[in-house]
Amino acid sequence: MEHSTSSVRDKGFEISGQPIDYRRQLGLWLLAVCVMVFGITVLGGVTRLTGSGLSMVDWQPLLGIVPPLSEAQWLRVFEMYRQSPEYIHINAGMSLYEFKTIFWFEYGHRMVGRAIGLVFLLPFLYFLIRRRIPLHLVPKLLAMFILGGMQGVMGWYMVMSGLAEDPFVSPYRLTAHFSLAMVIYVFVLWVALDLLSPRAHEVTPSLGKFWWFTFGATALLAVTMASGAFVAGLKAGYAYNTFPTMAGQWIPDGYWYLQPAWRNLFENLAAVQFNHRMLALLTTAAVLALWIAGTQRYTDRFNDKAWVALHLAPAAVLVQAALGVGTLLLFVPTPLAAAHQGGAVVLFTVLVVLLHQMRLPARGPMSAPLSAKELAARLAP
Repeated sequence: MEHSTSSVRDKGFEISGQPIDYRRQLGLWLLAVCVMVFGITVLGGVTRLTGSGLSMVDWQPLLGIVPPLSEAQWLRVFEMYRQSPEYIHINAGMSLYEFKTIFWFEYGHRMVGRAIGLVFLLPFLYFLIRRRIPLHLVPKLLAMFILGGMQGVMGWYMVMSGLAEDPFVSPYRLTAHFSLAMVIYVFVLWVALDLLSPRAHEVTPSLGKFWWFTFGATALLAVTMASGAFVAGLKAGYAYNTFPTMAGQWIPDGYWYLQPAWRNLFENLAAVQFNHRMLALLTTAAVLALWIAGTQRYTDRFNDKAWVALHLAPAAVLVQAALGVGTLLLFVPTPLAAAHQGGAVVLFTVLVVLLHQMRLPARGPMSAPLSAKELAARLAP
């Protein structure tokens, strides 16, 4: 005897050997991890913008959890910082009180990273011991944990580049650190969406071209975000604080100043900012075109979540563009610049959700309720 989806849920039937409630618990847990990754991304931007990232000159994954508690401990940590290139070349004469301010930003950033590890590891072990994780999901969760550990190592590798003679972190390492964070974020988000809203194995045929259009816009956004990391690493936002031109020029002088030529794309301040502007404009146009195409040609082919994501996309991209221009014109104020970084992740999230939801049945009268057998087939690994 077949049951409707609701009756399967109400009676607690098991699908693919896993109760539906467990999948929901797993999905909500992973969404909580996503929220924390989003938070640490914004906090990392604030840490960089406040010049706090090099205030802790050592890395102790376990012992480093306890901050300085006594005046003697503070003086010892401060003395270590006074030996660093940043203090010698930039912050010479800084007081202990001023040092504490930047120290707490970096300390908070590292503690949130450790907290994410615990929020991931402890529930993972609990669900694993209680056999609430489908076997096919275990390798994905282990990969997430490994990537998280790699991100911690990458963060210290980035900091090390600023503890050498030049007291600035490498823009290459900063971009790698940020990009790996986004890889982890999307990975966790996608698996969470799979658990909370299981998708079909194939894109709905009528949405095939539109899915690739959305994928292209998402990939373009990812490249734009990476270029933004290079802007941050080079502090390029503090130059050419005019828009739409750059100091009165549409293409800045010295675009190909460095040799070999490829270095200009990553190390030339003028070229890096120009490229980020162009990529941002292309991304904005692509997302707006995506919205127009979706609303004009595919109105009846989206489920409700995809429909919401589609309509959030143009709002998110326009807000993000406004934040970017405002950050530039106002000479990179910390709150606005941090909001700009967070806005990029919000837009990224909207597009990823849209991609995921297009693998679900369309909304409307053509979406007949699934039988228990059909639902089991849909949820099967």
